[in-house]
Amino acid sequence: MAKKEKDVNRRPVARLPKGMRDIGAAELRETQAMLEKIRAVYERYGFEPLETPAFEYTDSLGKFLPDQDRPNAGVFSFQDVAPEARDTKGDEQWLSLRYDLTAPLARHVAENFQDLPKPFRRYATGSVWRNEKPGPGRFRQFTQFDADTVGAESVAADAEMCMLAADTLEALGIERGQYVIKVNNRKLLDGLRETVGLAAAEDYERWLTVMRALDKYDRLGVEGVTALLGPGRKDESGDFTKGAGLDTAQIAAVTSIFTAAASIDEQLATLGARLSASAVGVEGLNELRTIWSLVTAAGYGDGRVAIDPSVVRGLEYYTGPVFEAELLIPATDDKGNPVRFGSVGGGGRYDDLVARFTGQKVPATGFSIGVSRLQAALAAIGRAPAPALGPVVVTVMDRDSLAEYQSFVQTLRNAGIRAELYLGNPKKFGRQLEYADKRGSPVVVIQGSTEREAGEVILKDLIEGAKAAAVISDNKEWKEARPAQISVPVANLVEAVREILARHRPAS
Repeated sequence: MAKKEKDVNRRPVARLPKGMRDIGAAELRETQAMLEKIRAVYERYGFEPLETPAFEYTDSLGKFLPDQDRPNAGVFSFQDVAPEARDTKGDEQWLSLRYDLTAPLARHVAENFQDLPKPFRRYATGSVWRNEKPGPGRFRQFTQFDADTVGAESVAADAEMCMLAADTLEALGIERGQYVIKVNNRKLLDGLRETVGLAAAEDYERWLTVMRALDKYDRLGVEGVTALLGPGRKDESGDFTKGAGLDTAQIAAVTSIFTAAASIDEQLATLGARLSASAVGVEGLNELRTIWSLVTAAGYGDGRVAIDPSVVRGLEYYTGPVFEAELLIPATDDKGNPVRFGSVGGGGRYDDLVARFTGQKVPATGFSIGVSRLQAALAAIGRAPAPALGPVVVTVMDRDSLAEYQSFVQTLRNAGIRAELYLGNPKKFGRQLEYADKRGSPVVVIQGSTEREAGEVILKDLIEGAKAAAVISDNKEWKEARPAQISVPVANLVEAVREILARHRPAS
């Protein structure tokens, strides 16, 4: 085998890890704009920023799902083999990429408990990783933005999270009536568990199957949930999901929480009658009543916040109120089929998470916006912000005048305008315009010898030029009209460019 062929065989293959993706400039700017709007709401509520590492000791994150090969399933884990990283027994320690922003917060609070104000109110944003099966629109790395209050036992802190969620969605341009913050309580579900006779430890896995079925109510309705509570259900693809195996009376007791009511107060009264025999169920119901009274008093009982007993939330560390932010905006896919976005954010109370470290109960509650998921939803319904303008491109007509072209660039930059000098091969001018188009440039600066002698530059408005190109088909007419192209004195460069940018800048 020739040496060159051997070199080719040793080259790595350029490929993305499954479930990961590269994100381009337009989407990154869109994400940043969303983050700033969310940050402004969180700051207005009095939360302070905190940043924790991307990975933690695996035992600090807590067991996510059982796995035979790694300490945690659902997370990406690796061993720290450095000698200085060994634990007190001399064993190599496992590290894991964070699967959310809440577990690292619990570690931070436990480690710095004495120095933190109580309650401790923090917000955080960043990537999280899930070692799960990827699929369409389902990635293993995504962005979350959390707000949490640690050290507040009152459910007023939970009510505040619901109001925070509503204000955040509205700050992102989602109008009232196009979303709802749904609230439930894990204690209510624990009470339901007692009433159907599944409170024994050996029935825990079976009860998890029941909760997973309840969590599918919005998508499958009562009929689908009933099937999953019983023997199981076959979906449209033919795949069969084994059910919880409840009997008819148990299924009726569970599905009774979906009974329609004329008002939230009536709904709470009906639930109270059904859970009256369960102390924990009554406790959860009273907490829901308090939350409802608080959000109503603050004006959020107008449809923005609602009680919904079907809300479960997947993570097992929730101990009390849980909530989800759901979009109600109708949308269809490319084939015209209805699209349901589901939850774009959620959270709840987790009073036992810090206690894993301290042994003492530390009440806590929080809300998390799924930034990546919400961004995809807004794009699907045409609510994504208009793409940002690219930089002004100063073209190169004469290599000997490169210094003068560079001075134009610096003049624009000094005026706060994004600008760049074309750094490719300037031999073919058309390539420079193609480059500017690909960069999303709104305007290019052109100066040939004629313009230089006159002390002028040509500004070509590429956006208006594209519009003109759609209606001018004759090449002669194009040359005579020279659409969207003006000559201005060099001294007026900044002012003229600003006028063009003002015409095309996206509305905020």
